[in-house]
Amino acid sequence: MVASSTFKQELLLREYGRNVQNIVQYILTVEDRTKRTQLAQLLVNLMGRLNPNVKDIQDAQQTLWNHLYVMADGKLDVDAPFTLSAMDYLNDKPQRVEYPKNTPKYMHYGSNLESLIEKATQIQDPVEKEAAIISVGKLMKVLYRTYNKDSVSDQVILENLRDLSKGQLDLDASLLEKGGLFDSTIKTSQGPGNNYSNSSNQKNKGGQQNKYQNNRKNK
Repeated sequence: MVASSTFKQELLLREYGRNVQNIVQYILTVEDRTKRTQLAQLLVNLMGRLNPNVKDIQDAQQTLWNHLYVMADGKLDVDAPFTLSAMDYLNDKPQRVEYPKNTPKYMHYGSNLESLIEKATQIQDPVEKEAAIISVGKLMKVLYRTYNKDSVSDQVILENLRDLSKGQLDLDASLLEKGGLFDSTIKTSQGPGNNYSNSSNQKNKGGQQNKYQNNRKNK
């Protein structure tokens, strides 16, 4: 199904703005063809600055000239460097969006973490690799707690890390004995436990204030 010309003209109007549309209408009133062509070229240059994404398109200049031609309702009579055609724009179909084909094994970690783990497996230096494993483990713990709102042990994180890396990333078990190896300073969103803790603190604080006020009355 081809989009209507009116709809696509409205899209261009929003893309370049009302002032550009006013300039287009002014150019159409210029009687001298040479001057009209010069003004059209200046406007195309301005449109390129207003819409820098066009630079990434093949034949960007021709695309801009066609945009101008569409906004002029196909009435633009100038010595353009290209053959102007409104239909090239009006019949243009959007590119198909590619959906991801690979689903992460653990949804709460995501595919970006799997890519990070893949890079960590390529590190050759043992010291640097251990540091990378710990950094990845800290990130995994933050992602786990953000998604699940539950506490998780370092042992579980390491097991998941081994699984995702197919056994290529591992740590000495003695490093886990002290605890807190994968703890991070990054704050996760508050879960029910944190809300309860904050509520309890507020109640205790209020009780202390009431106790202080009663002591002052008794004196």
